[in-house]
Amino acid sequence: MLNHRRGGGIGERTGGSLVHATGLAAVGLSLIAVCYGLARFAYGLFVPVLGAEFSLDSATTGAIASGSYGGYCVAIVLATVTTARWGPRVVAVAAGATATLGTGLVAAAPHAGVLAAGVVLAGSSTGMASPPLADAVARWVAADRAGRIQTVVNAGTGLGVMVSGPVALLFGHSWRTAWAAFALAAAVVTVWAARTIPTHRVRSGDDDSASGRAGTRLPSSWLPPGAPRLLIAAGVMGTASSAVWTFGREIVVHHGASPLASTLMWIALGAAGLLGALTGDLTAHTGLGRAWIAAMLTLAAATAGIALAAGSSPYVFVAAALFGVVYIALTGLLLLWGTHVYPAAPAFGVGAAFLLIAAGQALGSPLVGLLSDIHSPTSAFLTAAAAAALGAALRPRGSRSPRAPRKSSLRRRLRPVVRSTGRIHGFVQDMNRAALTMRGEETHPERRTARATDH
Repeated sequence: MLNHRRGGGIGERTGGSLVHATGLAAVGLSLIAVCYGLARFAYGLFVPVLGAEFSLDSATTGAIASGSYGGYCVAIVLATVTTARWGPRVVAVAAGATATLGTGLVAAAPHAGVLAAGVVLAGSSTGMASPPLADAVARWVAADRAGRIQTVVNAGTGLGVMVSGPVALLFGHSWRTAWAAFALAAAVVTVWAARTIPTHRVRSGDDDSASGRAGTRLPSSWLPPGAPRLLIAAGVMGTASSAVWTFGREIVVHHGASPLASTLMWIALGAAGLLGALTGDLTAHTGLGRAWIAAMLTLAAATAGIALAAGSSPYVFVAAALFGVVYIALTGLLLLWGTHVYPAAPAFGVGAAFLLIAAGQALGSPLVGLLSDIHSPTSAFLTAAAAAALGAALRPRGSRSPRAPRKSSLRRRLRPVVRSTGRIHGFVQDMNRAALTMRGEETHPERRTARATDH
């Protein structure tokens, strides 16, 4: 039997089946994508058409979104406790089933009450997904690969957001078809998770260390050294990021961007978020503390950039892509930080950190809205950016950078980063050209005719 804490093995044998890190990463990435990108964040993309369909005012649509945050907070507490008792497979499958049911309810909603129930249920799935996946990786992936796999799984948010954008463009008015497709995707991923994630049961005679049972315990101390700083940092990050997640598209449209351009910006944000999968490698080279400082300062710059460049498509696309990268990176850092503070109960550590992210977002959203009404959206975004900059001081203590690798090893590790950065740069340029083209054709229809004649 392979021990998941020794050597560089892929996983360990549980119940006669070998757990592969790549398979666990793939199913975890997909589950996070359908729960976060489709079941939760897609609601914001469809608010205009849903509001028209069900005659919802802004207060009602905001209340439904707040209910989704509340469902998340309740679900992540339940998931943290039940993962420790029932194991990661049961809770991960429950997360997928909840996303399937919630998106299905939205697709079939006959009135606003059912719509609200579906949105809240779908949003709750996100709280159920992260703790069991973090627990599964911590228990069944070799220690030298666990950090990388954790951050790859966490990057599923960017994948889901990226996919939801084109779906919103293709099925903007046929919204029931779009949400039915979301439900189908969630169902497929749920079945995949049930077949891939092992149970927490192991054969008799296996010791606790080899079987990974440490990952299923609740912590012996609720607030071990480093926990208060972790939880405060997570709350500050959630508060600072709420401006873009809640009002990002609104401020861009407020400054004159078309609905198409704002949706393309959202797609760019999600696509760039996939680079957050590199958080594990970055942390291995710089240390958790330095990575946190750099990421929070980048979050501040991206948030301020979206507000200040909202009227300029080229720059707002860059700022949105930067936000997508750094938000996923920060959630990945908090995930790793939580498993370090609670090494014997990784699901609890991740659940606590992500609960505070959601609480910070629930607190930050109305505050940003209030500041926007009293002063201006730009002032509100700059305030959120200042909060992110102050949050950089809450770095993990005692997190020293490891010894730098040899140049050849570093060059080899940076190769995929350079390639991915080039792809993101090209993608942002394509989005910018598309937005400028659409704006030019809307303002000057004769250009469309001239371009067609040239072809």
